[in-house]
Amino acid sequence: MPAEKQPIPSVWTRPRPQKQQPALSRAQIVSEAVKLLDAEGIEALSMRRLGSQLGAAATSLYRHVANKDELLELVVDEIYGEVAVPEADDPARWRAAISACAHSLRTTGLRHPWLTALLGHAGLVYLGPNMMRVSDRVLAILRSAGFPPGEADQAISSVTAYVIGMTGSEAAFLSLLARTGYTEQEWIEQLWPAAEQAAQEHDRLREEFAVQRGQDPVRAREENFVYGLDRILDGLQLRLDQLSGSR
Repeated sequence: MPAEKQPIPSVWTRPRPQKQQPALSRAQIVSEAVKLLDAEGIEALSMRRLGSQLGAAATSLYRHVANKDELLELVVDEIYGEVAVPEADDPARWRAAISACAHSLRTTGLRHPWLTALLGHAGLVYLGPNMMRVSDRVLAILRSAGFPPGEADQAISSVTAYVIGMTGSEAAFLSLLARTGYTEQEWIEQLWPAAEQAAQEHDRLREEFAVQRGQDPVRAREENFVYGLDRILDGLQLRLDQLSGSR
């Protein structure tokens, strides 16, 4: 006889307690967790540590969240509240609107370097109210542009995967850099001789390094991000043209 299936564990799939503990709210817990994550990273976050930061026993936190996984769902959704999405008021400007949203997500991910590492690992994050709001507004832009239901969601997934991938790499690098005490320019100058030496037997790499020599690293990261984003949007525009021609 098959075992009885258990409910899917998520803060978004179980009823929220009707009575809130007066001395400690869910909002306070999430706010303090975000501060701790921003200051010390994912490794520092535990229910015990968070309780200590709030001046409360860890057991009191469990009145609001069942476990750390549920807490992570909440903090991810909290940060998604910072992502700005333009109104879908001009179908002809869909590309500029999606680009603005992608840049806002990147900025948010760099402001909270732990965010991209949690996406995909923090339970049912896509059911959070802020995540749902962002997704719905981006869908509105793509639907108004001409993408049909289903394909509009695929377009979102393509753009989001690119932004998260690029931002995750940037955030990891900048977190490493912060621990070294070097500026980004100092780090590159320190490593450049070793990089050039390693590329001596690789002609194409030497050419690429020669082009990059002396560039502002912050501007270079921005340009790399924009280049990849533009190529994805080029592809989506081509798909829109195909859809328009088939009608």
